[in-house]
Amino acid sequence: MGRRAHRHEEHTNHESWAIPYGDLITLLLAFFVVMYAISSVNAGKYRVLSDSLYTAFRGTPRTLQPIQTGEKEVGSGSDSRLQMMQGQSRSLVLPQPNKAAPQPPAVPQEVAARGQALTQASAALGKVADQLEQAMSDLVARKLVSIHRNDLWVAVEIRADILFPSGVAQLSPNAAGVIEQVAGVLAPLPNAIRVEGHTDNVPIRTAVFYSNWELSAARAGSVVRMLAAHGVAPQRLAVVGLGEEHPIQTNDTPQGRNANRRVTVVILSTELTDAGSTLLGTPREQVAPAAVPAPATPPGPVNSGTEHAT
Repeated sequence: MGRRAHRHEEHTNHESWAIPYGDLITLLLAFFVVMYAISSVNAGKYRVLSDSLYTAFRGTPRTLQPIQTGEKEVGSGSDSRLQMMQGQSRSLVLPQPNKAAPQPPAVPQEVAARGQALTQASAALGKVADQLEQAMSDLVARKLVSIHRNDLWVAVEIRADILFPSGVAQLSPNAAGVIEQVAGVLAPLPNAIRVEGHTDNVPIRTAVFYSNWELSAARAGSVVRMLAAHGVAPQRLAVVGLGEEHPIQTNDTPQGRNANRRVTVVILSTELTDAGSTLLGTPREQVAPAAVPAPATPPGPVNSGTEHAT
């Protein structure tokens, strides 16, 4: 009998996956080698590579001149990218120049001019206060008159007992000399003048004066008429009756009530005069010192109430 041929079974290769895996690893290695070579930017090689790619995809280069290593014709495809990359690398290495400190905004010319005008007006007002103190030095020494200074006004407070008899608004004969001294200083000036009448808190109710509001306003009006009669322009004058609402001392003692019965002549700065004559009715407490007020509508007329003077 002939022998049967023994056929060997074909061997199955279970490691065939290693071939494409090895190819993949080789390709990845080649890729990272190329990336590493490109990572250190060589300007000349980069330009050559850029022009080569430009030729392959978009035609012949724009210049027939040979490209030297490290040089590149302005306007070719890689210029802007290369300049951007070089600029970024330099910004990371080179220190940035110190930026100048921001300058404060320039003061508008109008504000500067207004501030200068306020300074001049304040200086002129100081001279007025000096003249009033000199003219009324005897009354100031006897504490019958007090003069208060401010950047925007000068207030001359005159005790009512040297101007008016008790409970009336008619000036006494001795008051004419006092008002005449004040008018002599104020007549040549351009400043607006406000005359304020004040009383104590003792109520009054007569046929002539229903309350202290009427009495305080009438006394201020008497002083205004006297000032106008001695040369002060009437358009510069204003009458304000404040009653008992602005005491300078307590009304619990006779001395305090006597101090609260007074007439105050307020000489306003020319800055307030320029802002508008309506500011003549604004209480002095609402006029900020050392500041130029903007033109505005002041509070309305004096409120009604009850109050009395001697």
